[in-house]
Amino acid sequence: MANTPQPNPRASSPQADKRGFLKELIGMATAFGLATTATPAAALPGDQPARRPGMTGKRWGMLVDIRKCIGCQACTVSCSVENQPPIGQFRTTVLQYEVDRPNQAPAMVSLPRLCNHCEEPPCVPVCPVQATFQREDGIVLVDNERCVGCGYCVQACPYDARFINHETQTADKCTFCEHRLEAGLLPACVESCVGGARVIGDLHDPHSEINRRMAEHNRTHPGEIKVLKPGMKTAPRVFYIGLPDEFVNGVDGQASVRLVSDH
Repeated sequence: MANTPQPNPRASSPQADKRGFLKELIGMATAFGLATTATPAAALPGDQPARRPGMTGKRWGMLVDIRKCIGCQACTVSCSVENQPPIGQFRTTVLQYEVDRPNQAPAMVSLPRLCNHCEEPPCVPVCPVQATFQREDGIVLVDNERCVGCGYCVQACPYDARFINHETQTADKCTFCEHRLEAGLLPACVESCVGGARVIGDLHDPHSEINRRMAEHNRTHPGEIKVLKPGMKTAPRVFYIGLPDEFVNGVDGQASVRLVSDH
């Protein structure tokens, strides 16, 4: 497996003035009826959402069926349009792997990657200013107003799901599009998935689609729903169907192509 690429250096110029100007501009637009207030979060492009307790009684999780993923990157594009991270930085992506198999043609595997919104997120306790926090509904977020961009959480994440945003100079990651969930909408990546490979739902609701699909798959293929790096004891809440065993503990990095040897 190739070496994991290092994050790009942080920009040297401060962004406080830019962010302050954008906030004032959004406020003026709202006052004159030029901006909508229909969405619960009014975050700036690339910002994490405002600090809120979450939805009581729910526990959000995602199921990714790799058998249905065609590697089209529609999820990557829609996430970037929705959340507007800096160019070249992504909250979710689909990594392409080529698996060498003895006496067979190489197999291509498309593996969607994102924050796992763990039950025991290792990124939370390492934050020196409590900027990274977990909501009541399990979604892990970053408080931009507190984050100092130290990068401790980036290093603590075993899934390479975090980065330092070049524009905000704070930690950034997938949020499960919580602002859309709170408005009754699907996350951008789920809504745009061509093959229907991603399903999000309330793990506390026995009748939710995610629980129904996992229960059905467990009946026909027991033990085949997997998570990444289970040995880390983080209890990830992103589950995979069709995840090859080689990838359970051996996937790192955010580049688009990896070479993996099968035995």
